Amino acid sequence: MPVFFVADETKKALPMKSKIFLFAGLLLASSMVQADDKPPYTVVDGDKVDANTFAGWKAWRAMACERCHGAKQEGLVGPSLIDSMKKLSKQEFKQIVLEGRPGTAMAPFNEAKTVVDNIDSLYAFLKGRSDGAIQPGRLQLIQDPGAESK
Repeated sequence: MPVFFVADETKKALPMKSKIFLFAGLLLASSMVQADDKPPYTVVDGDKVDANTFAGWKAWRAMACERCHGAKQEGLVGPSLIDSMKKLSKQEFKQIVLEGRPGTAMAPFNEAKTVVDNIDSLYAFLKGRSDGAIQPGRLQLIQDPGAESK
């Protein structure tokens, strides 16, 4: 097995395999940080959103999620999603929505085609609401596809 040596030969060197794993781990961590820098939504003037986020809003309305989480996502019988989305990773969000939360009123939606087909869009919409970028109420599609986030 090849070994890398440092300038001072009295110090123990890491085997090549360890360096590869270390480098791969750093690269993965770096890409995860970069991926999280850009929000999953684009919004202009608080109520104009990209097509993906708009699909999430439509799924929210079609599934009547406001019955439990409130029309402004601030909670009713279910918790405030404005607060919850600040703490949940995208993976945790998907798991909760698709598998439900045993012992609570949150049922699994893994057999609801509208939810399954739009889970990423639903995440984008709710993340935008939680971040304060998207205002409550009716949304519109951004007319100019090149519009920047505000």
